Amino acid sequence: MKIVSRLVAVIVAFALGAAFAADPSDVVLKAMRDELEHSKSLDAANLGKPYFISYDVEDGEAFAASASMGGLIISSDTAFRLPRIQVRVGDYQFDNTNFEAGRGNRGSRYDIERFPIENLYSVLRRYLWLSTDQSYKNAVESLASKRAALKNISGGEALPDFARAEPSQLIEEIPQSKLDRGVWIERARSLSAIFAEFPQVLESNVEVEAIKSIRRLVNSEGSEVRTADDVLFLRARVTGQAADGMRLHDAVAIHSRDFGRGLNEADLRREVRQVAENIAALARAPVGDVYNGPVLFDGVASAQLFAELLGRNLALTRRPVSEPGGRQANMPSSELEGRQGSRILPDWMDVIDDPTQQALNGHRLFGGYWIDFEGVAAKRVVVVEKGTLKNFLLTRQPVTGFKESNGHARLPGPFGSSTAGISNLFVHAAQSVPVADLKKQLMELCKTRNLPYGIVVRKLDFPSSASFDELRQLVAANGNEGSGSHLFSSPILIYRVYADGREELIRGVRFREINVRSLRDIRAAGDDTAIFDYLNNGVPLALMGAGSYAAETTVIAPSVLVDDLEVRKADNELPKLPIVPSPLMAGK
Repeated sequence: MKIVSRLVAVIVAFALGAAFAADPSDVVLKAMRDELEHSKSLDAANLGKPYFISYDVEDGEAFAASASMGGLIISSDTAFRLPRIQVRVGDYQFDNTNFEAGRGNRGSRYDIERFPIENLYSVLRRYLWLSTDQSYKNAVESLASKRAALKNISGGEALPDFARAEPSQLIEEIPQSKLDRGVWIERARSLSAIFAEFPQVLESNVEVEAIKSIRRLVNSEGSEVRTADDVLFLRARVTGQAADGMRLHDAVAIHSRDFGRGLNEADLRREVRQVAENIAALARAPVGDVYNGPVLFDGVASAQLFAELLGRNLALTRRPVSEPGGRQANMPSSELEGRQGSRILPDWMDVIDDPTQQALNGHRLFGGYWIDFEGVAAKRVVVVEKGTLKNFLLTRQPVTGFKESNGHARLPGPFGSSTAGISNLFVHAAQSVPVADLKKQLMELCKTRNLPYGIVVRKLDFPSSASFDELRQLVAANGNEGSGSHLFSSPILIYRVYADGREELIRGVRFREINVRSLRDIRAAGDDTAIFDYLNNGVPLALMGAGSYAAETTVIAPSVLVDDLEVRKADNELPKLPIVPSPLMAGK
């Protein structure tokens, strides 16, 4: 199964139906294996023999289509082969990686930008050979520069640059599944036509993307891996406008790892129509006010909350060595760094990340895998036990307090490293109450605190369908309030709940200063289970369409009642309405 899918910010698509397994001897794997053996003799002019070489090649072919208001916008096919060649010189304790060179790589450059997509052994060997030579020369120069830079730096923890790992052996069968392009093009048209029924909609589109991928990895430690996977997803996005000019947006993404099932026609129509109805309801809804008090995250909103607050903070980063006078790398940091052994949740809650669990209650879990991005076997990790932070998700790059990988390298990282990420994140509550009782508790708290209403959130904008302008405004608002990098998505479906049980949808609000520490204020959890699938691309708010790579991810969590949060008006400038009303409105 695929560990990492490559998604591009523009719509791309791949020709489905070609048989990857036409050659049972796997020419690509043979070329990788043979060139790896050949490259073990590298030691140019006694510059240092590589201690580690890795070839990681991902093949992909897919189909993508996009439609709006019942009309097809684009349909395209393409294929790619992505090589990731890594050569390390030095040793596990100290090597050429984790170093920010001022002038970048300076080794020989070859015309190998376009890796061949045909399975021709001699051509593949040539490209692997030249790529290895280039990587080796760059590694030698980087190691020398890193040693020179460290002569002017004192102190700091002497962490190893690379962790040892047991070799992995896994050769999966290559599925021969195909996708009916015509059916999905027509489906995209049909689903996008739903938005034409709603005059509140300004812009909308429905995207379908299907990816077949094969990932092959061999390294000098003895790992040999071939995984194959299919991923199909449909994404519907819509932007609307209220009578006061406020822009509104919503989206839904539905995923499957099986071309033959998982995306039912009736379910798709219901989900897409719900997004349109949400925009129509938000356009009529009043603007929210400032609120300080308990907030109930109901259903999928709770899973989104844990994905965003906890999921993004379970990976630790390591600042690279920089050349004197050079630009310091702007590395994201975890809010949980240095807090191992601290309470971050109520003592009746546990959190486990388990990539080895493939299904739950008949639902195939989107985030399952067997071997990670670095060829390390996936491991079940208890990250929070009885509310206390016990562990992090780790790669082969050692960080303070952790020297070994636990098989969670999910994305490429900077300076020769990989980035850790959640897979199937299970949030367990040993104490729970019926979901209806959570709402009662919410209202009891509001009554005790003399609040006229409580707040229920049923959907967050995560992954975010916001525009880049909206994202910039959110970043600026956070900076003005001193929230720094603690960016948090806006609520899409957020309601006032009154003492008589009446609910009122509101718009134009956001949370203030919500971060991972807010999870300590969880007061109660429901007895329900929400399963939330998404593509984690490592971009803030997992912004839809951004990033070059993405990892399939699932969060499983109950509804939760958080004791005290602050909601504020969004304070965005309101754009003007169109001069001429929507033709859909005029037609009515």
